[in-house]
Amino acid sequence: MSTLLCGRFELDLSVPHVMAVINLTDDSFSGDGLKGDVTAALCRAEQALEEGADMLDLGAESTRPGSVPVPEAQEAERVVAAVETLRLLGRPLSVDTMKPAVMRAALAAGADMVNDIGGLEAPSAVEAVAGSACGLCVVHMQGAPRTMQQAPRYDDVVAEVAGFLATRVQALTAAGVACARIVLDPGFGFGKGVVHNYSMLKHFGRFVADGLPVLAGLSRKSMLGAITGAAVEDRLIASVAAAVLAVERGARIVRVHDVAATVEALKIWRACVEAA
Repeated sequence: MSTLLCGRFELDLSVPHVMAVINLTDDSFSGDGLKGDVTAALCRAEQALEEGADMLDLGAESTRPGSVPVPEAQEAERVVAAVETLRLLGRPLSVDTMKPAVMRAALAAGADMVNDIGGLEAPSAVEAVAGSACGLCVVHMQGAPRTMQQAPRYDDVVAEVAGFLATRVQALTAAGVACARIVLDPGFGFGKGVVHNYSMLKHFGRFVADGLPVLAGLSRKSMLGAITGAAVEDRLIASVAAAVLAVERGARIVRVHDVAATVEALKIWRACVEAA
């Protein structure tokens, strides 16, 4: 599908979109957590849009390996405050949460998308979003953030992740959600080892083959540091390379921290694709 219905917006995905990460957390793995500071979030969002971001993804609970859940009330308060402020920027706002109550609060405040690394498997999660007009990013994760990287195991990671995503799409459509609202995300780094992650990137086209748009979130992740040896703050080049590889294999949205560099790289990729 080349169009995504996403709250207030109907996005043309015939070209790849860049989703900027806006972390409201206290303990982001990438070191850019804003601790719920809405003014700082607005400044970061404005900068990301100036650099060429198409979408903004807000998260108020860290999902890095080893992280623990934050209180639901705190997460909801931070998300609602940010959504109410940033929606005035006139760009699609995604909210990264696993909690149905936070989903409801975010949608009531005006969010355009729910991005759930839990694949909308939590009790009442589907019910929280089905009746809205929001876009839905369905992510695969093996285990939970606190323990997911301790010993991830797969017989065939690509087939198993694709199968999970297909099952969740069936659950959503059975609840009345239009396919035009759904984006898939194989979940790089969420319960996967280095070999699993690179297998998914190599065979990324398998996820695209199901016909729904696919999002890739590779920015600054440990799979990049495992190959380059770079610390998280030094993974710009690797992150941009991974984003371009994902787009080349069919990703329609890339979720990134480093917007300007990613946008510039994708301009070169697109010029090459469109050349005679």
